[in-house]
Amino acid sequence: MRIAIATLIGGLVMFLWGAFAHMVLPLGEMSMRAPLDEDKVLSALHDGLPAEHGIYVLPHYDMAMHGDDKAVAAFSAKAKASPYAFIVYSPYGKDPMAMGGNLFHQWLSDTLAALIVVLVMLRAGTGVVRGLYIGLAFGVFSWLSLSVPYWNWYRFPGAFTAGTLVEQAFGWLIAGAAAGWWLGRRGRGAGIKPMA
Repeated sequence: MRIAIATLIGGLVMFLWGAFAHMVLPLGEMSMRAPLDEDKVLSALHDGLPAEHGIYVLPHYDMAMHGDDKAVAAFSAKAKASPYAFIVYSPYGKDPMAMGGNLFHQWLSDTLAALIVVLVMLRAGTGVVRGLYIGLAFGVFSWLSLSVPYWNWYRFPGAFTAGTLVEQAFGWLIAGAAAGWWLGRRGRGAGIKPMA
């Protein structure tokens, strides 16, 4: 039961921090910009992309070109002369204000991630300070393994990448501290020692 409660506490702390970081602070929207003519861009996306939900990288490199020196050289020249876009595209609209499903999925994701943090804590030791270190380590790990590759390969802006570092590192730091506090408190109260 103490694992379940620590998991719920850690997941809830991370969920609430994420809401604060996106709704009050600018962390989640750093480098996001409005297009000069949104209707024109939306029309071009509708006309120029397939009616299929997917990720589109422009200019597009077709893996079939690999080994064809002329095709690769032509692509390189086009890529150097053209703008670049990484587009997550859905041909069907959705009301972004209807967030019920998104909020549930975010809470569930945070809670499952908190379970992993709690299980590691049970092996490494509990308490607020240990929770701070473990939570911070998980936050930085998630940033290094996801956000940095997106910056490196897909040209995500540096400010956006830095914002995700603050969001993940600080969020898991406080979530880890909260879960560690609960595990340490419950362990002492029940006469349970943290695993060495």
